[in-house]
Amino acid sequence: MKDILMMILSDCPYCHSADRMIAQLTAENPAYESLTIKRVDEAVEAEFADSLDYYYVPTFYVDGEKLLEGVPTLEKVRAVLDRALEA
Repeated sequence: MKDILMMILSDCPYCHSADRMIAQLTAENPAYESLTIKRVDEAVEAEFADSLDYYYVPTFYVDGEKLLEGVPTLEKVRAVLDRALEA
């Protein structure tokens, strides 16, 4: 299992949408409950955010690999969670 890094902005509607999708997918698949998702607000941790290669939030990284950037969909968020479950 790998940790997920989620770059966000606190007032981003797409970030809030992604959080709702994560909650929905976790309700459907309890295995996702074991995942660790580190949410980093780029406005709060600007120096760290600047060290990463992305332009839009939310952006999801698993094991250092960018898997999703920008407008989330249920299938794309599921793919991120599934990748994090892989050993």
